[in-house]
Amino acid sequence: MPSPGRPPPVGVHGDTPEQHRTQHARRSRQAEDTMQIGLIGLGKMGGNMAERLRRDGHEVIGYDRNPSSPRDVDSLEALVEKLEPPRLVWVMVPSGEPTRATVADLNGVLSGGDVVIDGGNSRYTDDQVHGAMLHEKGIRYIDAGVSGGVWGLTEGYALMVGGTEEAVKIAQPIFDSLKPAGEGGFVHAGAVGAGHFTKMVHNGIEYGMMQAYGEGYELLKAVDLVQNADAVMASWQQGTVIRSWLLDLLVLALKDDPGLEDIRGYAQDSGEGRWTIEAAIQNAVPLPVITAALFARFASRQTESPAMKVVAALRNQFGGHAVGKEGTSGTIPVS
Repeated sequence: MPSPGRPPPVGVHGDTPEQHRTQHARRSRQAEDTMQIGLIGLGKMGGNMAERLRRDGHEVIGYDRNPSSPRDVDSLEALVEKLEPPRLVWVMVPSGEPTRATVADLNGVLSGGDVVIDGGNSRYTDDQVHGAMLHEKGIRYIDAGVSGGVWGLTEGYALMVGGTEEAVKIAQPIFDSLKPAGEGGFVHAGAVGAGHFTKMVHNGIEYGMMQAYGEGYELLKAVDLVQNADAVMASWQQGTVIRSWLLDLLVLALKDDPGLEDIRGYAQDSGEGRWTIEAAIQNAVPLPVITAALFARFASRQTESPAMKVVAALRNQFGGHAVGKEGTSGTIPVS
């Protein structure tokens, strides 16, 4: 047991003794369930997932278009040749056209009885197209929403999957190795498309949570009454109802960069927030928090707001209120 106030000791791979014991137990339980799997896309997520699977005894044959990647084969055809039927292939490439093209190529080289898993951030409507296309050849399709990011190698990946019971059962040993230890961290959410739909909603919730932490932090920084906003955020990690892994990550960021002085206040979005709001509109479900969080990201990218120029001009026209001149940065008096 580590001493109070001190982090637990870690092993050569960064694992704590508890993580090491858990991994050993999982290997013992699943020795008879090890599988062969092809993994397409060996970037940060794909590369770490391949490593986690290999640590758990699975045979991973990796392919990536980049010749400098740690790939085992140099083409999809070579990947399929190495895999014993029925084949299991996990696609981990950027969503959109790269995934569509990869699934279409796999449709041309795989056979009936094989299984394709899309583990990227694809839109659930794409899954339904892919599932129908592959079904014509008897190829099974699973969509897997994956959460865990760069921490997944040691902490495990939360998995939300969609597909038939039969297809999911075939791939279950892979899911068991990728997910965190314990009962949670995996759900068969429903039919094809349900995995990525669930992950889309997950990411929408993430938008709202991050925005709430950001707004609270900004208010703490804005008042003279609070002398150390960074310390306040750190204190909330224990005993509060708003403690979370996202809060832990924010505290880590504040330790690396106190006050976040080196970070530009510009937030991108990768699409899932937009898809979540579109699905809400289609189903008449109000999502005010998630919608506001996405719009706040849009606002972060503006150096000047045409909309606010209109508001300022109208206030000047109807009430004679003061306006600031373009190119100045001083405070505009309240009038």
